[in-house]
Amino acid sequence: MKSVFTKIVATLGPASGTPDIIEHLMDAGANVFRLNFSHGTHAEQKQRFNTIRKLSKKKKQHYSVLADMQGPKLRVGEFEDGHTLLKNGQKFRLDMLHEPGNEKRVLLPHPEIYQVIRKGQTLLLNDGQIKLKVISAGPNYIDTTVLVGGVLSDHKGVNVPDVVLPISALTEKDIKDLKFALSLGVDWICLSFVQKPQDVELARHLIKGKAGIIVKVEKPSAITHLDKIVDLADGVMVARGDLGVECPVEQVPTLQRQIIDRCRHAGKPVIVATQMLESMINAPVPTRAEVSDVATAVYEGADCVMLSAETAAGQYPVQAVAMMKQVIDSIQSDRYYAMAMQAVSLPPDNTVASAITAGMKNIIQVLEHPACIATYSISGKTTIRAARERVPVPILGLTPDEKVANKLALVWGVLPLKTKQLEGITDVSTLTLQLTKSLNMVNKGDEIVITAGIPFAKKGKTNILHIAVVE
Repeated sequence: MKSVFTKIVATLGPASGTPDIIEHLMDAGANVFRLNFSHGTHAEQKQRFNTIRKLSKKKKQHYSVLADMQGPKLRVGEFEDGHTLLKNGQKFRLDMLHEPGNEKRVLLPHPEIYQVIRKGQTLLLNDGQIKLKVISAGPNYIDTTVLVGGVLSDHKGVNVPDVVLPISALTEKDIKDLKFALSLGVDWICLSFVQKPQDVELARHLIKGKAGIIVKVEKPSAITHLDKIVDLADGVMVARGDLGVECPVEQVPTLQRQIIDRCRHAGKPVIVATQMLESMINAPVPTRAEVSDVATAVYEGADCVMLSAETAAGQYPVQAVAMMKQVIDSIQSDRYYAMAMQAVSLPPDNTVASAITAGMKNIIQVLEHPACIATYSISGKTTIRAARERVPVPILGLTPDEKVANKLALVWGVLPLKTKQLEGITDVSTLTLQLTKSLNMVNKGDEIVITAGIPFAKKGKTNILHIAVVE
């Protein structure tokens, strides 16, 4: 059985919501399925979720389900003709008048922006394609000069890159969607528009441990608070779409690497997202630049690479997953890949669990025939800690909790397997040898490094390091 280190997130939508296509996506290499609550009804999302769980049982494999909250979307209103043309240098007003817009003004129905906007600041519209500079502002209007013009049509998005807006990351719609997603039993909740650590704290209060929290880093203010946000979150998504609008686009590669590095040090899963194989929305093959983009994320040690519109609405959803899998396989077979994973120094913290994991890494480097690592964990934390080390062998994530097994499908290098409740290290060793043989992962004489904790029924007690030899 070939190991998979970097995982693939596939977004479901109109092009991929049927059982047949979802199964084809699984067969092509998808490990995680994203339910995008910016689109679709609760009934559609429930049907997709149930299909994933049904197919998971059929295939006897675990898949993570990620529910992505829409977050507060700032948009202009409508125009008399459905659109208008803004020319460089002209004046343009945004206001609170609920009337169709024209070439001089348009509705911006977000009072929070008027509270904080100031002269000299910048507004970006239509994914950053139109740029306005504020020349004056009041409680219900913003007068601007058009720096970069273009066609502006109904309901296009607005970004305010230089300002921390007094808006929660969770709207009323998000809270309803969040409760619904948790009632389904999703494994991860993805938070949009996070600006500050308090946004994550609010979500954790609402989620109450029922799912892991992944923070989308897409605002400059989130970069400012990155260390604290990473500490509070269970994982992070590098949301390069809005990040590339709110920040200078040339900074995105540096920010991507910075975020991945911070997550790796913290032992938190990290997803790289947006436009990875964008041309495959309409073409059966990607551009060479897109292939290099995916490869860069893999070389940098991302846990997952994500497909958005490519699988949700594109013409070639299965081919996009298969292509991404081919790129991952090619990179992880490159000898420089293992070197890149070990080039980042990750000093252990002052805990028994961290010492055990550091010892595991050293043993893998010394052994002549290391086949895999096996972790037995009730909470999954031991397994995630092992993945942090990016050792060049697969990780069997053994757990008696099916929800934990599903959650671990998102984590780098982990093959999650639900087991019975085990009683001691002998049980773990025996079961691991049986499983690795049945999966064709080992040969006679191979070594397997096992980590677990005593007492076995208690969470957070990684304190055993054991080596089993295949006979």
